[in-house]
Amino acid sequence: MEFQNLFEQFNNEGKLSLPSGTICFAEIPWTKHAAFEGVELKHIITSTQTNGEFSYHLVRIAPNMKIGSHAHMEQLETHEVIAGNGVCVNDNAEIIYKSGVISILPKNVPHEVIAGSEGLYLFAKFMPALT
Repeated sequence: MEFQNLFEQFNNEGKLSLPSGTICFAEIPWTKHAAFEGVELKHIITSTQTNGEFSYHLVRIAPNMKIGSHAHMEQLETHEVIAGNGVCVNDNAEIIYKSGVISILPKNVPHEVIAGSEGLYLFAKFMPALT
């Protein structure tokens, strides 16, 4: 499937280039989300590395699984959909998620993300950083 190849290329060959060096995505382990089954995260750059200013995460949601409704009280969150399909319910509005979609989730606004039959692959950014 083409969408999986795009995500795997991003996952295996992706890099975050900084003046201090390069972070290779392939060297970062996946971790299971503590609260949502079928959701895994790869923490590209964290609060510790940015003095709390921002954090970036790859998010992999298994087919037909979801990140349940929640809100971040302190962080603005953005999603860039790399591959797959699904729906984001953002402040009670449904946004169709497919490759190329960017979504902004304001702080203190309830949202959830539901993966479709192909699964869903996101690049999530938080400002200030998710801790």
